[in-house]
Amino acid sequence: MQPTGHLRGDAVRVGGDARQRFYDARGYGRPLDGNEIALSRVEAAHLLFRGDLSGIELGGEASDDGPVGFERFFVASAAAADRFAVRFLVYSDLRDRGFYLSPARDPWPGGRDAESGAVDFVAYERGETPDTGNVKYPIQVVGERESVAAAELAGRTLAVVDEESDITYFAAEAGAIDGATDYEPPADLRGVLLADRVVVWDAPEGLYERGFYGRPLTGRAADVEGALQLSLVEAASLAADGRLSLSASVGDAGNDGGVADADSGDAAARVVARGRDVEGERFDRRLAIYKRLRAADAVPKTGFKFGADFRTYLDVETVDDLPHSEHLVRVVEADHGFSPRELSLDVRLAGGVRKEMVFALTAVGGDHSGDDAADAPIGADVEWLSVDRLTP
Repeated sequence: MQPTGHLRGDAVRVGGDARQRFYDARGYGRPLDGNEIALSRVEAAHLLFRGDLSGIELGGEASDDGPVGFERFFVASAAAADRFAVRFLVYSDLRDRGFYLSPARDPWPGGRDAESGAVDFVAYERGETPDTGNVKYPIQVVGERESVAAAELAGRTLAVVDEESDITYFAAEAGAIDGATDYEPPADLRGVLLADRVVVWDAPEGLYERGFYGRPLTGRAADVEGALQLSLVEAASLAADGRLSLSASVGDAGNDGGVADADSGDAAARVVARGRDVEGERFDRRLAIYKRLRAADAVPKTGFKFGADFRTYLDVETVDDLPHSEHLVRVVEADHGFSPRELSLDVRLAGGVRKEMVFALTAVGGDHSGDDAADAPIGADVEWLSVDRLTP
């Protein structure tokens, strides 16, 4: 005969030999006095679904017909507890995979192991119990249509339940990108600012071949040699470091679209202003991350073909012997909220081209867009977030 549970507040109490049967042997619930245990609603529903409980007394008027079965308890819990249905699906899936889990809130054992209120469960190393086990996965459960805050997501396992109740797991980890590219750009570059790029007509060979800056304007067989076109973010970075000046600027405000002598102007300010004209405040965020990556000896190049802001190369010796890029980097606001669909698309694409998906969270832009062009991106706070698909 299976025991009956009794709903008291938001916990289901089970007596008899419940401690030995459920807590000691299988890691369900938390012990109370004697052999009694308390189960969370999700734990109780799982045991009821498996047939390990004969029913649950709901209390109040709902208890007039005696203990209820899984269907009535599930519906009542879905009405009483936030996101109960999706949390039940994830809990059951991980239990079926052999994990012991605890709700990540006090007074359950998992409460002491949860660093954030956004974590729903902690899953312990296989074969380990809540009393003695190390946490393997801190689980945050979300539905397909919910929003996920990017900040503080690092260190969690995201379980996304889609509209057909399939579950996709993502591992989110913190960690900056560090490279080993040893190249120092020259300090005497001069270029012409065009509508959305800068052309350096006499660029030294190493700027492209060794530093992987820009792209040659012409093919190898052309008469014109040494012409290199830089993106605005590359040019802004070089100018902010004092390595690039402008000999002319095309299309400055108040210049009627003509060509102006740029020697008297600040190159960094001019390029950043042009970047904001063509891209808005997002340009500041991308510039901040570009400079951070270059300072870490990584080489960022456009990630347009992959739907990202940058792709990165960690160790470039020469462009002729270029390795595969290792990361896709997408730059987002510090308070960005992910759509699970958006996250899934980014991570799936990165995995399909054998790269790691990294999100760079920064507050540069918006209210910061009026700051000094050379200083604001350099001092930006950046949080790096690597996200990958996970099979528990």
